[in-house]
Amino acid sequence: MSATCHGGSEPRQFPTALPAKITIPYLQAKKHKGERISALTAYDYATARLADEAGIELLLVGDSLAQVVLGYDSTLPVSVEEMLHHSRAVRRGLERALLVVDMPFGSYHAGVDAALENAIRFVKEGGAEAVKIEGARSSLVERMTQSEIPVVAHLGLTPQSVNRMGGYRVQARTIETGQQLLDDALALEGAGAAMVVLEGIPRELAERVTAALAIPTIGIGAGPACDGQILVFHDLVNLSFAPAAKFVRRYCDAATMMRDAMVSYRTDVERGDFPNDAESYHAAAMHPVARKA
Repeated sequence: MSATCHGGSEPRQFPTALPAKITIPYLQAKKHKGERISALTAYDYATARLADEAGIELLLVGDSLAQVVLGYDSTLPVSVEEMLHHSRAVRRGLERALLVVDMPFGSYHAGVDAALENAIRFVKEGGAEAVKIEGARSSLVERMTQSEIPVVAHLGLTPQSVNRMGGYRVQARTIETGQQLLDDALALEGAGAAMVVLEGIPRELAERVTAALAIPTIGIGAGPACDGQILVFHDLVNLSFAPAAKFVRRYCDAATMMRDAMVSYRTDVERGDFPNDAESYHAAAMHPVARKA
């Protein structure tokens, strides 16, 4: 792992192969062309802008915000208002990427009308181009789709169900549970889901589901056969303080780089080396300070 820290600001540049705007039909067409989809979580303007410039096609304001940004011990406490606050920040950082926002626990569990009201807020106030909901909720997906709200479904290890599942465990490892997940995925596709996230399931099952669906599958801990992959940004750059899951690949060690920078800053302040003369402002002319006799 390596990282370079430098200053400066450059004009935004994008990979030339990408269209001016990523859309759901564009990502669905990629599946049929056998092209993979890149996705990441983002929770703030700066990260969103960097991911957009890097050509990441789908950015998710995940309810993982609860743990990696807000310091909660699970995704369950995060609120609609907190999710909206961060989705607006991410929206301001994007020009090309598709923005998907997680509906947090409790925001779609109390009936279709309340779920629709919250989903509309994410579109109107948060700038979402699709919302993501966990579980086999085909009727809700159908109602939202009919209301012009694209839905990304989420099956397998669903973190909002952590209490029912008894922890973060790989799901659908038996023939029966695997078949149920496949049936659920087909039902969600039939209800109008735009994509399906598959989390924490055997790679063989993910491959089977991916082959059975006409819509893209986005994997996280589901093996390489999915149409796309997503990681939590803080896991990607080692800014998460939790132990890394098996499927996480660290692409740089931002935690060490940032901590070292802070230590260097503190040391320079303590030594009087920061700021130096070049980093200070100067008056055009100064009258001598009159000293008392």
